[in-house]
Amino acid sequence: MPADLAVIGLGHHGLPLAQAATAAGIDTIGYDTDPRPVAELAAGRSPVDGSLTAPEIRRMLSGGFRPTTNPAELGRVRTAVLCAPTSPGPDRTLDLTAVTDAARALAARLRPHTTVLLESPVPPGTTEGHLREVLEAGSGLSAGRDFHLAYSPGRLDPGSRTHGYAGTPKVIGGLTPACTESAAAFYGRLTDKVVRARGPREAETVKLLETNFRHVNIALVNEMAVLCHELGVDLWDVIRCAETKPFGFQAFRPGPGVGGHGVPVDTVGAHRPLRLVELAGQVNERMPQYVVQRAATLLNEHGKSARGARILLLGITYKPDLPDRQGSPADEIARRLMDLGAAVSYHDPHVPDWRVRELPVPRADSLYEAAAHADLTILLQHHRTYDLQGLSVKAQLLLDTRGATPAGAAHRL
Repeated sequence: MPADLAVIGLGHHGLPLAQAATAAGIDTIGYDTDPRPVAELAAGRSPVDGSLTAPEIRRMLSGGFRPTTNPAELGRVRTAVLCAPTSPGPDRTLDLTAVTDAARALAARLRPHTTVLLESPVPPGTTEGHLREVLEAGSGLSAGRDFHLAYSPGRLDPGSRTHGYAGTPKVIGGLTPACTESAAAFYGRLTDKVVRARGPREAETVKLLETNFRHVNIALVNEMAVLCHELGVDLWDVIRCAETKPFGFQAFRPGPGVGGHGVPVDTVGAHRPLRLVELAGQVNERMPQYVVQRAATLLNEHGKSARGARILLLGITYKPDLPDRQGSPADEIARRLMDLGAAVSYHDPHVPDWRVRELPVPRADSLYEAAAHADLTILLQHHRTYDLQGLSVKAQLLLDTRGATPAGAAHRL
């Protein structure tokens, strides 16, 4: 059955796009080479990363959404959006293998007048270079003449109640002006505002800038957290006061590490490295070690050793109120604590099972009982269900890495 749209890649970017398109009345298929997520979605079950809930998936299915592993379906759509995952390879440049595979699957079935859009994070120049070559070689068609080609950076805030798909402007950059307008016509059905970039390279670099902006600023406050602890300064009060400045400042807050799917890119192919981003990455990567250091110091100050200590980790996901653990610092923190000889357990309402080094980590059923029993409780993620005032009363020692507890109720990062 023909469809208006094919979303290629049913991960944390592709699924919300498919959801928005289905809600807008666009006949949508979701294509993925992995049969597992396709089977789960077809059965109306939530994906592992929790990007959408089971009721949301069921509403999509009732609205006509069709998940599939059949590549023949790709030859019957008017618009195809590539949302394949990319991640840094050994040389810290983005691995485009999944994007290439998705493009080849589409190219073999690409028809004239189709609009092809790329949303995956990629190095600037990928759309008009590598992607165009793969599509043209596999289809025999010419981009910009026989089919439209454009790039639009994925812009999602998973789990956000304030920044939905419609309210988040979409940046687009087409290979030609006609490509840009075709992309604008599509995204105009999903979002309230479309922003036209000069071309695909500019649109690709938007994603690079936005991701690196986040990581560099988090690195700054992470360094400030270490400095302020040494100086005896309450950083959280500093940030509270600083964010009252109506210009020239945006508040970021420290934490035990930087999680999420948007990874910093400090080198772009053969181009010069971004030294500030590289340094920011090093700062952020040290935060799990710093948390463990603070934990060991706290225990020592209270006459206890990390070896044999009972340590409870609260919230092991990368973001509050979501089950997604992509890039969460909890794994490294748990490993380092175990290396010190600590007995680690955890509590997270969104994660029923957790394994570190292929071994199951004990899960606390009763939060308050576990906190009272533990020598040290470490808040890694502030889920909405946590009563931090009550927790601070029950816990023997509480280290808050998120600055979420009331002032004086815990030791803050």
